Amino acid sequence: MILLFRHGEPLCYVTQDSQTVEDVENLLKETEHNGFPVVISHESPFLVGFVLRRDLNLAISNARRMNDGVDSFSLCLFTNNPPPQQSRSARPTSTPVKLKKILDMAPITVTDQTPMETVVDMFRKLGLRQTLVTHNGRLLGIITKKDVLRHVKQMDDEDPSSVLFN
Repeated sequence: MILLFRHGEPLCYVTQDSQTVEDVENLLKETEHNGFPVVISHESPFLVGFVLRRDLNLAISNARRMNDGVDSFSLCLFTNNPPPQQSRSARPTSTPVKLKKILDMAPITVTDQTPMETVVDMFRKLGLRQTLVTHNGRLLGIITKKDVLRHVKQMDDEDPSSVLFN
């Protein structure tokens, strides 16, 4: 199935309480992904949810505009409980940006044991753009609509644009 690396690129994700506004803004600048999985931490990549790029952009720009103390060093929190110890990159004077409201805490997922035929069927019937791949709750990767089209083309030797998605 899909592992932590897609097409030679590392899997992009955000952590629930250890990345700063600057970290997230850099991720948004460096990638064109429509959304990002949210995990507990780099050391413990258990899936917490999924956040859309547009929601992340809006929430951060609104927080910068509305809140005193929100700066590049502010922590981005996808949880109600701040981390027990401040991140080394966060300053005590920086106001955290609370992002739990924009977090999809029940994204559609498959396991690394899910047959590809089932994944293709899910994309067709549910009109998915992506699904997250997990193993015992741990994030392994992402399967996108492009990946599914590529798979279908490979299996059926069809033109990907001829595969219909509702």
